[in-house]
Amino acid sequence: MSLHATPDPYANPAAFGQRMQILRERRGMTRQVLAGLLGKSTDWVKSVESGRMQAPGIEMVYRIAEALRVRELSDLTGHGEYKVDLFLGPGHPRLAAVRAAIEARPLGTPGSAPPRAEHLAARLAVAWKARHEAANHREKIGALLPDLIRDAQLSVKHAGEPSEWRAAQAVLAEVYSLAQFFLAYQPDPSLLWRVAERGMVAAEQSDDPHAIGVSSWLLAQAHRDTGPSHYDQADSITNQALEYLTPLLPDATDDILAIAGALTFEAGYTAARRGSTAAAWHRWDTAREMAERLPASYYHPITSFSQAIMGAHAVTVAVELHHGPESVRQAAQADVATIPSRPRRARHRIEEARGYQLDGQPDVAIATLEKAHHAAPETIRYNGYARSIILEQTESKVAHRRRRAAELAVEMGLLAA
Repeated sequence: MSLHATPDPYANPAAFGQRMQILRERRGMTRQVLAGLLGKSTDWVKSVESGRMQAPGIEMVYRIAEALRVRELSDLTGHGEYKVDLFLGPGHPRLAAVRAAIEARPLGTPGSAPPRAEHLAARLAVAWKARHEAANHREKIGALLPDLIRDAQLSVKHAGEPSEWRAAQAVLAEVYSLAQFFLAYQPDPSLLWRVAERGMVAAEQSDDPHAIGVSSWLLAQAHRDTGPSHYDQADSITNQALEYLTPLLPDATDDILAIAGALTFEAGYTAARRGSTAAAWHRWDTAREMAERLPASYYHPITSFSQAIMGAHAVTVAVELHHGPESVRQAAQADVATIPSRPRRARHRIEEARGYQLDGQPDVAIATLEKAHHAAPETIRYNGYARSIILEQTESKVAHRRRRAAELAVEMGLLAA
């Protein structure tokens, strides 16, 4: 290899700064963008990458890993003992069956009546209810998904009239939406992308505004969570969906208004990931105004958009902007009890914990993650941010904090008892 070639961190372990620079450049990210995501100066990033500054502490290492979307911490540190997959959880026991259903192409039995779209819609309603009410929500929907996927595909395949075909496509799109919630943080990102794209195609075929809005919302999330190089695509999908829905809003049903509100907040979420403070909070304000047009008791079953969720969304914006004190302030104002969904309450607790961690309150962060685990163990087990906080604190120099984090890690299955 040439003396002037950039060392490959996977083939030739190098200094932390070199690994950081290589991984950043492979993401197509500038130093300025990374600095903004970390709340640091461009000179700070350059000093770390050039080796003029020692590798940062473990908390900042995790933040760098988040910003660069590093899947395994060892890729960044060069130490095998840090081989921790941050963003992909262990495969759920139901994953193989769900994958097989997605990849299959059912033909049906000759002469048998295909499932009717309205019957599938009723089964979907049961599945969404189970997802929101069950602590082990992945297990519940993972058990229901294979049959739902197969029957929804058959319903489209055997639909007669154009109106029946479009209705079946709308149901199929929603089935794929449910599947995406199961596949999030699972170790098969290509399957998640396949489902997101199929859901978008089915929604477009349906000509159903709600289906198109939901599928756009989920596809935009898939792009956003892929990393900074996909932020523009996430924004493009979100903006196109809002342009499509906006003319419908004056006379919109609650569901259409809710998905438009969810897409509006989604644009703010991506802006926060970019570090664009003003744009992020402006989008949040606009989404809040839309939520206030909905009945106080309304709760969208897919996006969770509602008046009740806006406090949780404010915490997310502050956390993604890496504003620790503001995250804590927003967490104090948010009322988790008003969120009817168990996994969404747990997700909110995880966001709160990230805020406390940013604010230098690790003990409160751990206590908050314990609440998340109590609400929905399967949510926290598969969430990369929660796992990174807990694993970091298992190495704390404070004995009681280290013990408490280790006990939670054992409960979650991250560490052996």
